[in-house]
Amino acid sequence: MKKIWMLVMLLTAGQAVAQSSERVITTAVPFLTIASDARSSGMGDVGVATSVDAFSQQWNPAKFAFAERKMGVGISYTPYLESIITDIALLNGSFYNKINERSAFAASIRYFTLGEIELRNTFQEDGTLVKPNELAIDGSYALKLSDFFSMAVAGRFISSNLEIPQLGNAVQAGSSFAVDVAGYYRGPEKAFDKFDGRWRAGFNISNLGGKIKYDDGGQENFLPTNLALGGGFDFIFDLDNVLSLTAEINKLLVPTPQDFDGDGDLDAEDNQEYQNIGFFSGVFKSLGDAPDGFSEELKEMTWALGAEYLFQESFMIRAGYFNESEVKGFRKFFSLGAGFKYNTVQIDLSYLFSTAQVRNPLENTLRFSLTFNIGEEFYND
Repeated sequence: MKKIWMLVMLLTAGQAVAQSSERVITTAVPFLTIASDARSSGMGDVGVATSVDAFSQQWNPAKFAFAERKMGVGISYTPYLESIITDIALLNGSFYNKINERSAFAASIRYFTLGEIELRNTFQEDGTLVKPNELAIDGSYALKLSDFFSMAVAGRFISSNLEIPQLGNAVQAGSSFAVDVAGYYRGPEKAFDKFDGRWRAGFNISNLGGKIKYDDGGQENFLPTNLALGGGFDFIFDLDNVLSLTAEINKLLVPTPQDFDGDGDLDAEDNQEYQNIGFFSGVFKSLGDAPDGFSEELKEMTWALGAEYLFQESFMIRAGYFNESEVKGFRKFFSLGAGFKYNTVQIDLSYLFSTAQVRNPLENTLRFSLTFNIGEEFYND
């Protein structure tokens, strides 16, 4: 029973304080929105406009066109609810390959395991072990359209196996397919009075795809379709010292739950009306359907700031802050991170400090990433 209760906590984490609003946007497969690498998570979950790395598939696959090595392989491990339970985690593996100086392809896999849950009706009977899990497999292609701008498209297969069998009934995993469309700008290095500098910018429309349904005739759930916009600047003081600052905003392109029939609350009729919204039309509705107007649309946006200091391309120190409205999820946290690179191998780690009244499932969690940069070097300037 404890494991089942942990599962309920997991699926509702981050939304408890927002119950007073009744208009919190919830989606299927929220694991797709969890930062799965230690570099981005150390900078407040920013990634759409940061410099390229092996984990860019989640944040902005267009960055791979600017990769400076032929190939890269990344592996990461993110414990979840670690202070309560030990076998819930997000695992990520990513690979990219430069085809030539202007294009690249990449693939990745994210696996979210909820560990083992033992089901039994009484303490005397033998239990049945189930292993709920979710999975995303990605592929992308990135192409430079100019010396300073690239775009990418990505395809994603998503499987969500969270159903718990009861009374021997067979259940199926929900599945869907989604695409990403992304762009990335990395400007030329320019000389200023006391340092050189470079501008960066990026966007990514991610997880654009059909709803997930677990049972025939059951409720359909929106994917976490998201618009990310970001920009940053690199302060290049000399060959050994570089400081990168990045800002990012995110907006879920999912309709806002609301009182369609005007009876003062969100009931079954309102939910049915909400279910009738298609995923594609829902993207456009999400830009202006908040009942309280533009002020509520702003509350549905998250923003984050991140910084990374690089010394001799070998040591990295990172910090960041992430903010979400109190009535739309209430995720607020600081993060710290560090990295060490030796030859072709890089190790990164990060740590999160929640500043919200609701405990973050990743609070006091140490995340790890390991990157291998392989092959010949490419020069993008």
